[in-house]
Amino acid sequence: MGISTHVLDAVRGRPAAGLGVRLERRSSGGWEEVARRVTDADGRVADLCAEASAGDHRLTLDTEAYLGPQAFYPEVVVVFRITAGAASCHVPVLLSAYSYTTYRGS
Repeated sequence: MGISTHVLDAVRGRPAAGLGVRLERRSSGGWEEVARRVTDADGRVADLCAEASAGDHRLTLDTEAYLGPQAFYPEVVVVFRITAGAASCHVPVLLSAYSYTTYRGS
């Protein structure tokens, strides 16, 4: 089971290319980093994690580096749960200066 994301910039009307993304997994000791990537020209990170296991995960987007110091949300943090038997997990994010939306993608 893999984890991927796709970030779209609603302000500029294009993919959020060059956005820093961090993936972590919850363990008994807290959050452990799994991967760090940067979105490609299409705003995607297809290989965030090729072999994700069931459990709680946290996706953090470095929106301040992308939007600048005026960013209302300096980070966007999405915590999600993968259940046993899931084939893959895609987490799309629609980003703007003062809001963001996410959902379970396909």
